[in-house]
Amino acid sequence: MSKNLVIVESPSKSKTIEKYLGKDYKVVSSKGHIRDLSTKGKFGLGVDINDNFKPDYVAIKGKSKVINELKKECKDANHIYLASDPDREGEAIAWHLYDALKIKDDKYDRIVFNEITKNTVLDAFKHTRKIDMDMVNSQEARRILDRIIGFRLSRLMQAKTDGTSAGRVQSVALKLIVDREREIMAFIPEEYWTITANFKEFKADLFNYNNKEIEIKNEEEANHILDKLSNTYKIVSVDKKKKNKKSKLPFITSTLQQDAANKLNFTAKKTMSLAQKLYEGIELKDEVTGLITYMRTDSIRLSDEFTSSCYKYIEAVYGKEYVGFAKTTKKKENVQDAHEAIRPTSINRTPESVKEYLSNDEYKLYRMIYYRALASLMSDAKTNNTTVILDNNNYQFKATGSVLVFDGYLKVYSDYEDNNDVILPEFDKYNSSVIVTDDVEKEQHFTKAPSRYTEAKLIKEMEDLGIGRPSTYAKTMDNIKTRDYVKVVDKKFVPTETGFEVTDKLQEYFSHLINVKYTANMEEALDKIANNKLVWYKVLDKFYKEFEPALNEAFGKMEKKAPEQTGEACPNCGSPLVIRKGKYGEFTACSNYPNCKYIKQEKKEVVEICDCPKCKEGKIVVKKTKKGKEFYGCNNYPKCKTAFWDKPIGEVCPNCGEALVIKNKKVKCSSCDYER
Repeated sequence: MSKNLVIVESPSKSKTIEKYLGKDYKVVSSKGHIRDLSTKGKFGLGVDINDNFKPDYVAIKGKSKVINELKKECKDANHIYLASDPDREGEAIAWHLYDALKIKDDKYDRIVFNEITKNTVLDAFKHTRKIDMDMVNSQEARRILDRIIGFRLSRLMQAKTDGTSAGRVQSVALKLIVDREREIMAFIPEEYWTITANFKEFKADLFNYNNKEIEIKNEEEANHILDKLSNTYKIVSVDKKKKNKKSKLPFITSTLQQDAANKLNFTAKKTMSLAQKLYEGIELKDEVTGLITYMRTDSIRLSDEFTSSCYKYIEAVYGKEYVGFAKTTKKKENVQDAHEAIRPTSINRTPESVKEYLSNDEYKLYRMIYYRALASLMSDAKTNNTTVILDNNNYQFKATGSVLVFDGYLKVYSDYEDNNDVILPEFDKYNSSVIVTDDVEKEQHFTKAPSRYTEAKLIKEMEDLGIGRPSTYAKTMDNIKTRDYVKVVDKKFVPTETGFEVTDKLQEYFSHLINVKYTANMEEALDKIANNKLVWYKVLDKFYKEFEPALNEAFGKMEKKAPEQTGEACPNCGSPLVIRKGKYGEFTACSNYPNCKYIKQEKKEVVEICDCPKCKEGKIVVKKTKKGKEFYGCNNYPKCKTAFWDKPIGEVCPNCGEALVIKNKKVKCSSCDYER
């Protein structure tokens, strides 16, 4: 019997959703994108520049089988539902499925859901629509734009520098890091001094002279002030104010990545990987369900249903006085408000109740997301703030204190915020308006250079400047690290020599395109395409007419960096040997290429792990794929093709006789479910 077919992106998501829909539906996975631009045509761009940038799409390597299987499923289906992710990239995937599988308009519908829970998924089938081609055009324009810049600029960098790639967002992010490093290098520290009066119950810092701000530039000035001070301080004023401390907004992609970096020490890439698992579905005791809403979002909106359930939960668990209100901010022009902030799918599913079903890192991230969303709907914390001004011979000292009098949202969120309580004494208990101390200290300081970017700070800067989008932050962080443009030192980005070189060369010829303003404006243009306010190919045409002449000039005028000499002579022709960079890393070759094609063969150290459990003749050794990924294989290849991703221990499984390997710090069988 024919069934309704639902196509989602990931296999894990398909299993979860199929359990919700019942026997009349079959849920299958496209396993992500199925097509991409080809490498045909001018410059291998896969785009016909002369025909309004018409793209030429081909099946992604290894996806032809998936496409053929999906075509067969579609042929047998009553109706087809395209259920890829609820953002522009998801919309583009839905369109590629529609186009590649040749689905008829009357046989399909597009459905979207912001969370993978039974009620939300079932409700999505009541609100079907067709593919939004404006969103598809926006994503297609982004892909073509990134292909043109990525292919053309990357080849320029490979030809003229030690760099391997350049990118529309990546290169601007790298420029921010390089510019900051140059600020640090040019920074000259300036000396200054502070003076602090230490009393029995508190400290006060000198900040004014004759009610005007004072700067102490050297020790001589500090000593001059100390000579002017007596041991008596007159209490000039005691100012007490009650202040409300507002909770933070619920998480969006950028703030989640920032807090996960600062509080949990997760990279942006790791955060998004964990969040993806929490979104797609976790097998609990009685159900399989998504624990959080979609994690690529820049909206702080929370649904009325979730907000209402939170208010009831807060009142029941913490009391009516803890119930707050949903936060709002002035909407930025570039915010895509299609779905909600990142939140738990149910406020009743506490972190503690699901902890046993999650890995340690999944639990940490879910806990932070859960309590951030809950806290955002709780009442403000209340503090009593006290400011005391003291006078000593016209020198004014100040002491400030803050005492929490009502915890409000901090009832649940205190683990993620610093406690800044400084308790001051009750000054009205003193019998006199004068207090005494001889304990006054001076201290030398120096101004500090701007701090380097951490992942969290760079993501915040990118968000503030309007460069990149929720789906690009993690990839950008990963790219600049894997391309060896930056090193991470004490969690901070330090540009490498190559990072400086690539940035400088790009700025020499492309400063009008590779800059914050142009990149932010391009993001706005892509948003306008999605809203049907601009024509996608006209945006690309305007860009290309600025880009291609600059590129041609750079190819002609940019000096090529001379390769580093090794100090050895070529054994074939006597020319100097140099270090060159290839697709798979550095190698030593003759500088007289192409007249002499000598390449020095480096001796590779062979690391033997154990005897081969299959052929018994060879040894399992550490090998590398073409892309540099390590695996373990038999040195008797091709006679013996035994290979493992996980490290074998030289023993066989007592159940099936296959090799035992170390996986996740445990000894497991490489074939069956045996675990020791």
